[in-house]
Amino acid sequence: MRRSFIAYCLLLILSALSYSFAQEMSSEAARLYNEGNKLAKAGEYTNAIVKYDSALNIEKDFRIYYQKGAAYRKAGNLDSAKTAIEESIKLKPDFEGSYNALGSVYFSMKNYQEAAVNFEKVLQMSTDTTLKSSIKENLAVAYTMLGNEAINNKNNTKAVEHLQKAVENKNYDKAYLLLAKVYSELGDFDKTLAASDSALKFKSTISEGGPYYYMGLAYKGKADLKKAKEMFNKAKGDAAYKKAAEYELSILK
Repeated sequence: MRRSFIAYCLLLILSALSYSFAQEMSSEAARLYNEGNKLAKAGEYTNAIVKYDSALNIEKDFRIYYQKGAAYRKAGNLDSAKTAIEESIKLKPDFEGSYNALGSVYFSMKNYQEAAVNFEKVLQMSTDTTLKSSIKENLAVAYTMLGNEAINNKNNTKAVEHLQKAVENKNYDKAYLLLAKVYSELGDFDKTLAASDSALKFKSTISEGGPYYYMGLAYKGKADLKKAKEMFNKAKGDAAYKKAAEYELSILK
């Protein structure tokens, strides 16, 4: 998911480039800007940034700051990327690509709350259905990460809130699996079963062991020991859940 997440952001870099043909830029600034773009495309990010800075000395243009931010991000300098993209937003606050890029930077910084805030802005601003679909995927991942953080902080109520937002944006298997975990801990076994079912239905990044394991816990909680054993036996075929499932089976004997 992380790789595809980054890919969506790269698509927006191409959309930003299209502005260079849609709006006027002074000829010398445009020349330096386009040279920077060629260098960035070739992976020469440091040299690209030099070109962008030279262009900015001539003209403060949101596109130049945007591409400079993208180059910094590619070079792994997230703080400088954030600063450049924020300058792009100051100059053109209605350009949705900058908010997506900023969300991507925050995600890389592991600041998932700010990532979600910026992705939500793109969703509100954009009329492009393809872009909105991609942003919903980004939001699903960001809210899932927030849900996981809440679980680690033992705040299950907040975890459910974040994970529900995740699956509202996309039927994301990891979010459903975490919901199954949280609901099982809260003792809401019907919701545990529903979330586990959805995790299996939309499975693309997880193995089957997790959903079956939480189904086993749910059936155990509902005193349906036959179904619980059935689910734990399925779960133990997954190396990640084998030990936990076998332990539960030993208790049910």
